[in-house]
Amino acid sequence: QVNLVESGGGLVQAGGSLRLSCTASGRISIVAMGWYRQTPENERELVARMATGNRIEYADSVKGRFNISTNKARNAVYLQMNNLKPEDTAIYYCNTRDYNSREFWGQGTQVTVSS
Repeated sequence: QVNLVESGGGLVQAGGSLRLSCTASGRISIVAMGWYRQTPENERELVARMATGNRIEYADSVKGRFNISTNKARNAVYLQMNNLKPEDTAIYYCNTRDYNSREFWGQGTQVTVSS
């Protein structure tokens, strides 16, 4: 049983910052951790992901504003979000993938950016 627990969402004004945290518990050998987001109008999309070897990928819309980091000892991933925009409003989901290519998801945390 693998569980992902997220925290850090909330309401912020445009230009503000939030930091999301996610910790994975259970028996898992992680090869990648990251964040996705979804709105009622759009499909779930990648926001940022870090894979083995510190390979990092960002969505074009967040480059220069968001920063992903991990704590491998804690099976944790973080997303520092700066200069937030109303279009960043979404439910943010933590994701992790193991060596068997199984994917696990958190329950989601709401981020709302007011204009």
